[in-house]
Amino acid sequence: MVGRWLQLATIRCGRLSAGPSGHRRVFAPGESSAQVVEQTPCSGAPSVSVPLDPLFDGCERLIRGAKSRTWGAGGPQTVGRTPSSAPDPLVRLLAVCEHLILGAKRRTWGSGADRGVRPGVRPTTVHGSGRGWLFATVLLALSLASLQAATLTPAVRYPSPVELAVSPSGDRLFVLCEGTGEVVVYDNPSHAIVRRIQVGRVPKGLALSPDARRLYVANSWSDTVSEIDTQSLAVVRTLPAGFEPNAVIVDRAQRYLYVANRIGSDVSVVDLSTGQETKRLVAGRGASYLALSPDGGKVYCTHVYPLLGKHRGLPESEITVIDTARQIVTDRYRLASAAGVFHVALSADGRLGMAAEMRPKNLVPLAHVEHGWVIGNSISLFGEDIGGEPVQIPIDELNRYFTPPFGIAMAPDKSAAYVSTTGSDSVTVIDVRRLLEFLRAATPEARRALANDLSASAHYVVARIPVGQGPKGLALSPDGRQLYVANRNGDTISVIDTAARRVSGTIPLGGPATLTAERRGEQLFFSARFGFEGHFGCANCHIEATFDGLQWDLEPDGFGVDIVDNRLLEDIEGTEPFKWNGSNPNLETECGPRTEKYFYRSESYNAEQLADLVAYIKSIPLRPNRYRRPDGEMTPAQERGKAIFERTRKKDGTPIPAANQCAVCHSGPHYTNQQLADVGSGKPTDRSPLVDVPQLTNVVLTAPYLHDGSARTLEEIWTVFNPADTHGVTNDLQKDELNDLIEYLKTL
Repeated sequence: MVGRWLQLATIRCGRLSAGPSGHRRVFAPGESSAQVVEQTPCSGAPSVSVPLDPLFDGCERLIRGAKSRTWGAGGPQTVGRTPSSAPDPLVRLLAVCEHLILGAKRRTWGSGADRGVRPGVRPTTVHGSGRGWLFATVLLALSLASLQAATLTPAVRYPSPVELAVSPSGDRLFVLCEGTGEVVVYDNPSHAIVRRIQVGRVPKGLALSPDARRLYVANSWSDTVSEIDTQSLAVVRTLPAGFEPNAVIVDRAQRYLYVANRIGSDVSVVDLSTGQETKRLVAGRGASYLALSPDGGKVYCTHVYPLLGKHRGLPESEITVIDTARQIVTDRYRLASAAGVFHVALSADGRLGMAAEMRPKNLVPLAHVEHGWVIGNSISLFGEDIGGEPVQIPIDELNRYFTPPFGIAMAPDKSAAYVSTTGSDSVTVIDVRRLLEFLRAATPEARRALANDLSASAHYVVARIPVGQGPKGLALSPDGRQLYVANRNGDTISVIDTAARRVSGTIPLGGPATLTAERRGEQLFFSARFGFEGHFGCANCHIEATFDGLQWDLEPDGFGVDIVDNRLLEDIEGTEPFKWNGSNPNLETECGPRTEKYFYRSESYNAEQLADLVAYIKSIPLRPNRYRRPDGEMTPAQERGKAIFERTRKKDGTPIPAANQCAVCHSGPHYTNQQLADVGSGKPTDRSPLVDVPQLTNVVLTAPYLHDGSARTLEEIWTVFNPADTHGVTNDLQKDELNDLIEYLKTL
């Protein structure tokens, strides 16, 4: 938040963005910032007189203090990292701070006429027309004070384990902790943690090389892969990846690394001999999880967001199949009605594949919770044992749901499959032999109908094993006798005796003993225990605290009325009101009794729990923007797009009404004026043409667009749904100018 407010007051390279009120100005060539001080929101305010030396000196001390700190994956830390490891936005923040201080110290602060640079004259007070620069400088001081306070009180960080890998001997367990940005190495013989290896920011996936001499970690917020020597237990190399790497896998020959990139929706191929990325293969939207076939010939990739298709059509996903010899995509297994596909696993003989998935029922009103018509939890089966098209089978049962299915592990002898269900705090055990017998007896038509048959799981689900809070990744010991479960929200590893089908031990990862309100709220967010019969929780629709790419018909608005697109949850504090019609003034209203009545259909959060949940949602950070240059400057296309975004006149010189200017509605730190507007996108099913002006931060990630998700791309907002120039003036723009506007929007 500090960085975003400061960004709006940044003076750099001949440009001034002034203040949280949204007033912004691009200077003409040769025009200085001093010439437009009177245009800032401070103009016309009473004259002030402020001592400057203490202000400048204090700011310089704060900068030095912040630069001397060390930084970890989750915020400022006191050990283990170098200053260069500070998150990129903070590096840019410090650079901007230094620039502002330097500029402010070189100015003179007269009563009006004398606003230029006067070398050698050090001002001691400011009054009169110096208020524009004073505004930026005071804002700088406040921002730095907040930053320094953060460095003095490091945020509490919980390990939050998400993935696991076991050494071939079974002696060592590698635990990937996204919360602390580290790999925890646990020694089974001594029952002790022997090393904590710091990796990149928000790591999401890990994989051992076939010879187990290397461990690779996908650092989702660093866009890198850490290569760890499993003997020295140290990072030996950092490899490139695409936008938000989420999973890694190494080919059998150990020549190439495959990396699933969630934001890029592709798979990077990295040559391990050179350490260079050689190509990217197009995968499903939100490519996130990978599996290698036992013979090494194929890589299978799943994705967490549905493919973009027809508006209000059935969601669809895919399993992308990559030929490792030719390094090309050779097939895409279509998964009808699936949205949110997680881990994929292969049997040791390579004849059976399984992928964990959700099947949302978003085309009917959300009024059938008790009938199971909100989200189905399933496994997609493929391979020679299945034959033909993939078969989707439910893991839910009558009157009880197990959601969302995330991790999958198959016993070496293919006798059993294990599925973690994050919101249900359990592991589902499937008898594979019984499953295959059941499928062989079914006709093709019966197979296709299985996904919605809640009685089917009785034929193959043989156990539900309670584990810790928020189970995610799974890993079997080499002999299959133990199953390790990463309990993300409990900061532990459950050890399951697979023969007895019960937890035989728990490995603590050393998380803080005291839970903050945000951590308690996070546990609530990922839990499905409040939903009727454990049907779903917040994280089912806001996948990993983001969104799901779907549109829903919510009962509070009436059946078939006000179809709404699901929105991203990152950095939403200060963007109220909520809902597309703006009917919820705050998060307490959004997440409180209405959730109990219309969503969960059962007793929901008490007052303390609701406060914790809101605290967590407000704390969800904005992920790094991949479209900004590291130095903070814009590309020529982005500069041209910014000028279009901020223009006040059409190309023919005609004034654009203020209510139809992009920068008026999309103003402030989140690029929303928090008002309702009619932009001409209303549909016959909408009760009112007025919609909440959405924030634009990281808007590029959240397709489809408009309040009902009817625009598949940013371009369609204006080329399809803006014929009368009611959603900004765009009909006078050429194709390349519209492209420039979109390039700028990607940077927000």
